[in-house]
Amino acid sequence: MTALTREVFTAAVTAATLAPSMHNTQPWLFRRDGDTVEVYADTGRDLTVADPHHRAVRISCGAALLNLRLALTAHGHPMTVRLLPEPGRTDFLARLTPAVDRPATPLERELHAAIGLRHSNRDPYLDSPVSTEQRARLTHAAATERCWLQLVDDPAAVARIAAILRRANRRITDDPGYQVELAAWINHDPARRDGVPVRAGGPAPAAHELLPRRDFGGPAHPTGRDYQAEPLLAVLGAHGDLPGDQLRAGQALQRVLLTATVMGLSASMMSQPVDDEAARDELWRELHWQGSPHMLLRLGYGLPATASPRRPAADVILP
Repeated sequence: MTALTREVFTAAVTAATLAPSMHNTQPWLFRRDGDTVEVYADTGRDLTVADPHHRAVRISCGAALLNLRLALTAHGHPMTVRLLPEPGRTDFLARLTPAVDRPATPLERELHAAIGLRHSNRDPYLDSPVSTEQRARLTHAAATERCWLQLVDDPAAVARIAAILRRANRRITDDPGYQVELAAWINHDPARRDGVPVRAGGPAPAAHELLPRRDFGGPAHPTGRDYQAEPLLAVLGAHGDLPGDQLRAGQALQRVLLTATVMGLSASMMSQPVDDEAARDELWRELHWQGSPHMLLRLGYGLPATASPRRPAADVILP
């Protein structure tokens, strides 16, 4: 295996920064030490109201870690990952060391190519069904990272989960501190490289919607383009809720999102039912306690949507 160069490391970090994060805070940092790569949480980007326990930070950094793994492998540097390598260092999330040399698999190359195409689509989706084969690929993607994905399209089950989501969203948005924090991450400046631009935040939430969304200041729904009456939901989870489980869930989330992108599907994330403790318990019960839920997804066929900006690699690489 050739030595990990600065150019390859920078390219891999650039891919890592394209992962999703709550409010597009991009709470990650990276360091190279020879052929070793380290991943850290950027504690200066914590959401103290929306994410007081840093679950969203670890899920986001897990998603960035999956992108980093794929990019390094695609560039000829497969890595072995150790999560939380130093007890007591809560900001030090992962260490990647060289693995046995091997070429990237066709699937790894396919997922790597999808990194730059993936982004959250908060706009309405088309009423086109997701096939059985596509659903199987999505659930397999989560299982590959030792997590699980439960797809939900039964109208009664969707209605119950939607009710959990509405209650959680109401409790969260009733907090004035949350509203102030959210407003700080709505991006009105074309030169700004983080936060959610209004044009990427989707239409303004409407009272009649089945699945309430965060309000990023967008315009009212375009006429005739409502959200689906029967959406496909997916609950992604791990087998526990420790920090390592949350990092694994983030990697599984990103693998699911990239798999969806490869298949031409759109996705958006609704974390309110796992951000709110009462709602999280309700969601656990709805899933018959099969595991710890970490994200609620809406999946389907969407029209082209705007991506949110990212910080350049130089801003997230530690000396």
